[in-house]
Amino acid sequence: MKAIDLSDFSRYRSALMGAAMLFVMFFHVSMPKSELMYGVVRCGNIGVDMFLFLSGIGLWFSWTKTPSLRYFYWRRYIRIYPAWIIVAACFYVQNYLEFGAKSYSRTIPDLLANILVNWSFWRVDDLTFWFIPAIMMMYTFAPFYMRLIHRYPSFRWMPVLFMVWAVMVQYYPPVHVSVGHVEIFWSRIPIFLLGINCGEWVKNGFQMERQAIWLVLLLFVMSFAMCIEFENHWRGHFPLFMERMVYIPCSITGMILLCRLFDYLPAWLLGCLVFVGGISLELYLVHIQFVLRYICPLHLGYCLTVLLMITISLPLAWLLSKFVDLVVKWLPKEI
Repeated sequence: MKAIDLSDFSRYRSALMGAAMLFVMFFHVSMPKSELMYGVVRCGNIGVDMFLFLSGIGLWFSWTKTPSLRYFYWRRYIRIYPAWIIVAACFYVQNYLEFGAKSYSRTIPDLLANILVNWSFWRVDDLTFWFIPAIMMMYTFAPFYMRLIHRYPSFRWMPVLFMVWAVMVQYYPPVHVSVGHVEIFWSRIPIFLLGINCGEWVKNGFQMERQAIWLVLLLFVMSFAMCIEFENHWRGHFPLFMERMVYIPCSITGMILLCRLFDYLPAWLLGCLVFVGGISLELYLVHIQFVLRYICPLHLGYCLTVLLMITISLPLAWLLSKFVDLVVKWLPKEI
């Protein structure tokens, strides 16, 4: 049994992101609660935490290589913004034309703000594309956090501070009234900061002793079992941030185990995951509002719905990524 090499997070980054995207897609297809796999499918939500953790690691790599705010922001936003503008314009313009002032955009300025920065997420917790404004906000403060922990390493404990903040968002009235409507954002910050914290270990190839695999297995089983219990029996009876705190150990240990699995996967299957990971942003943007919403009314059952959704979403996302690549070629590589 080999040691746990944290550089595997970097080596298998695209494949892990592909797996995370598939987990999220499985999660978004509804399944009757009476089904045996209901709790497992609902745990696919940890794909979001996997993305955020891997993004944090990637930001550390990028920042330590080129510690320039201008370069950092340009490289981050140029990856997200072109695809976002295209999809947001298609969705929010149609939504406004169909529902007018009752849509997510009450006015034309609202419509423009939604297309530019998904303003309705911050205003009324519009979850249509919530991950995009959330990750862009995290990108905005990430360089300052990385500067902080580089100068004062003790501030690597900041994820714990944000765990306490998640409790305050839920239970402390002044905070809850002010920002409680975007709890989904606050409760995901700890896993993002942990990814940044681990970036140096991953970059330096830090290894955990071989015996640590048993701790990883135990922690994964405990946290995964608790997530399933939450979904099967307690959904609606507890604040959501509690389960998202359990997602943190579940997603990190799950990725460690996935890396072990990837060591033995056939090259073609690993390549498929890498392909999905390469267009994960585009898949996220198109698979619900432009594919799944038109398949669900057919009532095909869970498995057929998932298969059809993936079959249609993959080429759409690939075409969107290729179009964005053409657009980006005309933009400067750096500002």
